[in-house]
Amino acid sequence: MNWGNTMHRVGVLCLLALACVSTGSSSLPLLAQQTRTAQDGVFTTGQAARGAVLYEARCAACHGARLEGSVGPELAGPGFLGVWSGQPLVDLFSKIEKTMPADAPGTLSPAQVAEIVAYTLQTNQFPVGTADLGSSEAALKQIALPVRTGAVPAALGSGQSFPATGNMNQVMRGILFPSSNVLFDVQTQDPGARPKPGARAEASTTTSRYGDVYEPWAVVDAAAISLAEVGPILMTPGRRCENGKPVPVDRADWQQWVRELTEVGQAAYKASQSRNAELVSEVTNQVADACANCHRVYRDTATAASRCTPP
Repeated sequence: MNWGNTMHRVGVLCLLALACVSTGSSSLPLLAQQTRTAQDGVFTTGQAARGAVLYEARCAACHGARLEGSVGPELAGPGFLGVWSGQPLVDLFSKIEKTMPADAPGTLSPAQVAEIVAYTLQTNQFPVGTADLGSSEAALKQIALPVRTGAVPAALGSGQSFPATGNMNQVMRGILFPSSNVLFDVQTQDPGARPKPGARAEASTTTSRYGDVYEPWAVVDAAAISLAEVGPILMTPGRRCENGKPVPVDRADWQQWVRELTEVGQAAYKASQSRNAELVSEVTNQVADACANCHRVYRDTATAASRCTPP
C-alpha cells in the first residue's frame, strides 16, 4: 500500500507513533559487500596534495586546520573512524558532495570531492596507491572504510536516568507530529526550491515556518534525526498515556515498532543527505507504515479510554 500521498499533512497518524534507540546497526553496510577497503591504496599522493589545498580553502574553517574538528566534526582520528567504520566510501563522498561546504553546499565538483576524500584518507594514515580515487558511484560503492576494532568509549552520563514529564500524547504532539509533517511536506515541496534563510516564506506548512530560520534541507535533516533519536524518550519507564495507563514499553510488539520507526528515521536522514526530494518522499511511505502499525493496536481503539491497552 502506498501511504505517501494519503499521508501528506495527515501527520496526526504519528501522534502515537513509536521510535526507539537502534543505533544504526541495521543501516550499516556489510563490509563483505565491498571488494576493497581504504587499506588497499585507493588514492595517489598527488590527488591527496590537491585535496589538501582545497581543504584549507573550503573546509578548514569548520573542521580545523589539521582535521581535528572545530565548528564541524573531526575528520581524522578515532572519532571520525568510529563514525564511518564499515561504511562504503560512496557515503562519505556523497555527504561532502551534497552538503558541504556548509555555507555553499553543492559547489564542489565530483573531482574536487574525490581530492578532499583522498586527503582525508591520507590524514587518517591509509596507504597511498597508484591510481587516483574515482568519483563514480559504482566504483565508490565497492570501497569501504575498514571496520573499527577495539573498545567503544562509554557514553557520557551512563547510568543516569530522568523521570518522564509529559504523557505519551504530549510527547507525540511536541516531537513526532511536527517532525513527521516536515518529512511529508517534501512530497509536494522540494526543500531545494524553497526560500533561503532570511526570506519571508509563506507559513502554510511546518517546513516553511521553520524555513525562515534554518536552511530548508537542514530542517528536513533535523526532522529525520528526531524520529531516529526520540526512542529513549518513548521508552522512558513510568511514562503514561493520556488516559493514565502505562506505556507498554515491556511488550515485544511495542519494542518492534519502536525499532521500525527508528530505522525509518535513519533511512530518512540518509535520504535527506542526498538532497533529493524524491528519495525523501519515498521514505515517507515507510514513515506512514511505521506509524500505522502501532496505531492499529494501541491508538485506533474503540474508545480513547482503551488506548495503550495491550490486546
